[in-house]
Amino acid sequence: MSEEKENLEANIAEEEKSEKLVKLPLSRIKSIIKMDPDVNLASQEAVFLIAKATELFIESLARESYTHTAQSKKKTVQKKDVDAAISSSDSLLFLEGTL
Repeated sequence: MSEEKENLEANIAEEEKSEKLVKLPLSRIKSIIKMDPDVNLASQEAVFLIAKATELFIESLARESYTHTAQSKKKTVQKKDVDAAISSSDSLLFLEGTL
């Protein structure tokens, strides 16, 4: 009985730890994934990886945009800064024209 209780507590602790690793709502990401008619099932690991990749992408875009903001000696990131970041970074060129 105590072994089952320890396993349950370990699972709860692991879930709390994984929730802290990602800031985006996993349930919302899962529902967005399920909107695709080609996807029947999305595992928790896949949802977590997509959430983490999305956070890293947003962080990269924000850092690049802030670099252009700081070069303009401004404190507020504006749309023109995001556009400049997209056009200056090869890895972000796929976003050109989306904003």
